[in-house]
Amino acid sequence: MKDLKALPEKLLQIAEAGKQYLPLLFLLLLLAIYGFLFLQVHTLNAQEPSAADVTAKSRTASVPHIDQKVLDQVQSLQDNSVSVQTLFVDARSNPFN
Repeated sequence: MKDLKALPEKLLQIAEAGKQYLPLLFLLLLLAIYGFLFLQVHTLNAQEPSAADVTAKSRTASVPHIDQKVLDQVQSLQDNSVSVQTLFVDARSNPFN
């Protein structure tokens, strides 16, 4: 019974002695958290999709479709206007300009 009454005093003494190590323990905790996050990101980044996943996603991807009437209209506008013709020629020769 005597030991149980002295337990809080002993814990306070241990806590007082351990206060000088709090910054070090805090830095070690942060280092452990960053290390864990780094490993998680590395493992998730290194994963490759399976062939079944790739084929499933490629089946659901829609192929863009341009209406023939719109293509004919753009072609007629290009044929009728000189400024549009030069615009198309410039865009074809240098698409990044």
